[in-house]
Amino acid sequence: MFSITNFREGAVLNRHHGVESADALLIDLEGICQYGSPVRVNGILAESDGTRFSVRLPLTEKVNTIEAVTRTAYGEFSQKMTLVWDKGSFRRCGFYLDDNIFVFHELAKQRPRRAFDHFYLAFLKKMHERYGLKVTLNCFYRNDHDEFLLKDMPDIWKSEFQDNADWLKLALHAYSEFPDRPYTEASRQDFQRDYELMRREVTRFAGEASFIVPQVLHWANISPEVADELFKHGGGCYSESLRPRLMSSPAPEELPLEMRDRIRSEVNIPVQEHMARHYGFAEEIGYLEKHVLLYDRDMNIFFYHDWLICNLLELRQIPQLFAQVKSNADRFGNDVFSAGGHEQYSFPGYMNHQPDHFDKLETTIRLMVENAGCTPVFFQDGLMGNTAWGK
Repeated sequence: MFSITNFREGAVLNRHHGVESADALLIDLEGICQYGSPVRVNGILAESDGTRFSVRLPLTEKVNTIEAVTRTAYGEFSQKMTLVWDKGSFRRCGFYLDDNIFVFHELAKQRPRRAFDHFYLAFLKKMHERYGLKVTLNCFYRNDHDEFLLKDMPDIWKSEFQDNADWLKLALHAYSEFPDRPYTEASRQDFQRDYELMRREVTRFAGEASFIVPQVLHWANISPEVADELFKHGGGCYSESLRPRLMSSPAPEELPLEMRDRIRSEVNIPVQEHMARHYGFAEEIGYLEKHVLLYDRDMNIFFYHDWLICNLLELRQIPQLFAQVKSNADRFGNDVFSAGGHEQYSFPGYMNHQPDHFDKLETTIRLMVENAGCTPVFFQDGLMGNTAWGK
């Protein structure tokens, strides 16, 4: 066996994982060489102790290629690995809300003097003023619940959206809510049609600065063609994975508390344990849950893990889960937190309206900002909101 053991392909490393200076991140890389022969890593002779080797190695680039090599009586063995340096990293959080269309439909019908007088946008602005929130609204073009198309959204509030574009962005989520998983088998032409529809309308009524490349499409899973087209538009990250996953809202309130907890634990597992190694890539899922970020060099994309989708938990469960997430972040040196929710649960007219949805959203934002010390960012800026490499 010849293998680097303390890092994984695509690992994103920061100040917590080594000694950082302006020029490099010095990390301690470890591995096993069963032959007991000398090992060099990027030309640096490693220290050997029996079958184990270690070396202090400088990462000097954003994306670094690491190569460990040993020559034995049986030939030369080597391993290449990609490691990313999150230079000048800081605790930061991204936040998004999916399925947005009700707010635009109501604005079109109600025609308030100011768009941000609408209860939904007013709440988000309050969260920005109170916590510095930056939020992406992932939008539908069509309202499937009450016929409305985004082309009918008035442009009378364009300047108001432009004035708030530094913290509020609009992105494509899908053409409409139904069918579920619209891009699982879609062509690049299907996606491009929807993308251009959304970009055109958002630019028309909210200004170009309000539009942003999506970081998650409806139901998250997308076909290879759609993924390729999305990333060509400059999307630098994507939520969780490209593969199908299950989602569920909390169990009904009329059920006993212990039964709701049991249902919650059963229905929200993406794949059953015995299927994970075949369907869900258990190692990758487990890695993202611990380390949050993973870089794919071939696609030049960061995959990230959402610690919470607000409407999937009851309010009392959010601080409990956050305590585990923060403990995990402290243990593994994670500086990136991501959470989200869905627009419709905030609207009283929605059949599954959650009266405490705003409380859930604020609790989540407050915990990330005040408890974890996160700075709100847009993940599409720089390296997951860290623009140090662009300076």
